[in-house]
Amino acid sequence: MQTNQDLLTHFYTSFQKRDFQGMQACYSDDATFSDAVFKNLDAEQVKAMWEMLVTKGKDLRIEFSGIEADEKSGKAHWDAYYTFSATGRKVINRIDATFEFKDGKISRHIDTFDFHSWAKQAFGLMGLIFGGARFFQQKIQLKAMKNLSNFMGKNLIDR
Repeated sequence: MQTNQDLLTHFYTSFQKRDFQGMQACYSDDATFSDAVFKNLDAEQVKAMWEMLVTKGKDLRIEFSGIEADEKSGKAHWDAYYTFSATGRKVINRIDATFEFKDGKISRHIDTFDFHSWAKQAFGLMGLIFGGARFFQQKIQLKAMKNLSNFMGKNLIDR
């Protein structure tokens, strides 16, 4: 029987391989996801988000560590290395993840990272100056959700 620790290892190994389908299979049908950019995603959105990030992130590389899990919850650390497409700037995002499980799948996933640090890398001087401001984070959230919505709409048409 697969443990939740095995499930998380499979999730991040799939992520390393850029296998979004392997990642998607780890989520329950009623899963939720949140981070500083993508807030309160439902299962359909989170699955599409990983597909979008994996397929559009041409130089995306991740490393993961610290996976711990029991029957109900788990955690992991992962680092993402990529070029932020909007600016062409290199980013290293250090992320701590927490999970809740239901019936052998991820039911709740929350990623936490330093938004200001990310914004400085992704946007340079503008991120340094405005990265700590709520309005800037909200602008990034709105743009990310628009991109996700467009991606989901296009992929539904293509399938």
